[in-house]
Amino acid sequence: MNLQIRKATIDDAVIMTQMARKSFYDTFHDHPKNAPEDLQSYMNEAFTVEAYSAELADKDSIFFVAEIENEIDGYAKLKQNSREDEISGEKPIELCRLYASQEFIGKGIGKSLMLKSLEFAKENKHDLIWLGVWEYNYPAHNFYTKFGFEKCGEHVFQLGNDPQTDWLMERKV
Repeated sequence: MNLQIRKATIDDAVIMTQMARKSFYDTFHDHPKNAPEDLQSYMNEAFTVEAYSAELADKDSIFFVAEIENEIDGYAKLKQNSREDEISGEKPIELCRLYASQEFIGKGIGKSLMLKSLEFAKENKHDLIWLGVWEYNYPAHNFYTKFGFEKCGEHVFQLGNDPQTDWLMERKV
């Protein structure tokens, strides 16, 4: 497997949108706490080419894509100048998303994207990296804990009409 990590460009918006939509659906559609209409509503708003194009153009957003054989199979989104009350640190950076295609989970894409995100945070003098993760996403909790993230609070994540609880997790850079 020839895995390459690179910074995303606006030209990646379409394929990233498709990949993220499928990854999100595959991860969350069969959980009994997620009503299909809420999942669909969120996906129709969050996973559009227009939304991704705007995010890719945002100067505070940084995207890294993971490619295997020149095909995007995962990505990470970081956001500078983002914090919540429970987040410590003088100059935190948010890890907003870390997605991999279902068939590549457990094959190093997530780890590679996390390491690249931590490297970026360090190079840009961020003292803390934080994220929000759904309280019922146990595999993600385990993944982030392996990288030294600790729960520091909670916030609401609106999935359609369903206000869900996300754990806030952080780690020093």
